[in-house]
Amino acid sequence: MEIIGYFASALIGVSLGLIGGGGSILTVPVLVYLFGVDPVLATAYSLFIVGSTSLVGSFPKYRDGMVNLKTAVIFGIPAILAVYATRAFLVPMIPDPVFNLGSFIVPKAMFMMGIFAILMVFASYSMIRDKKKDSKEKELEGHQKFNYPMILMEGAVVGMLTGLVGAGGGFLIIPALVLFSKLPMKQAVGTSLLIIAAKSLIGFTGDLPHYEMDWTLLGTVTALAIVGIFIGNRLSRKVDGEKLKKAFGWFVLIMGIYILIKELYLNPAAAGMGH
Repeated sequence: MEIIGYFASALIGVSLGLIGGGGSILTVPVLVYLFGVDPVLATAYSLFIVGSTSLVGSFPKYRDGMVNLKTAVIFGIPAILAVYATRAFLVPMIPDPVFNLGSFIVPKAMFMMGIFAILMVFASYSMIRDKKKDSKEKELEGHQKFNYPMILMEGAVVGMLTGLVGAGGGFLIIPALVLFSKLPMKQAVGTSLLIIAAKSLIGFTGDLPHYEMDWTLLGTVTALAIVGIFIGNRLSRKVDGEKLKKAFGWFVLIMGIYILIKELYLNPAAAGMGH
């Protein structure tokens, strides 16, 4: 399982390099099901892995002029504050078990994986659906206009979700940057990587007082994901990103449904048999 896990770790980076997101949605399931990491701890590890990989991946995008720093700061500040507060205060406050209905017990780990699976289903929809090539081409024209209240609100919401489930949230950030910051798609992808890097790594520091980290595992998975993002960047010049995004979306949908079924029906804790 570990060998499959190392291969999947590289795929996290490949996905980030190819389609600017999606890789982070793989990280928690890889850590939980292939490396046997506790789900709550896996969300912390995911922040470090995704943050480091996105940071490395954002450098070539910045060099090519595909990162809008002003947008990254405006969107990034509320996201960073929200993700840090969620990891440092909210996640440790969640009780274990979260609640029980008669003999049906919902442990903290199952609750976190359930939220994650629902987020995967929503993420898959944004990857699968056909995007109309209407206004996006026109966004290159004219001055950039910011819808500040919406950017700040979206930044805070994405930050809280990132903190809860350890996913970078590129599938939420990219549409927000296109809609509210009027960024062209390619620039939105590059800017998204920088925002993901900043909020994930700062969010991870909120976990340090609460958990004992396995730095060997973290370092290995992160290194493989970073190798993957360079491969993904290379492939992105040769592969049709939209077709790949759609195929990846179906994969994420199947994974999300599988995790929901596994946690609800195959988890002994859910049946009241202890946790």
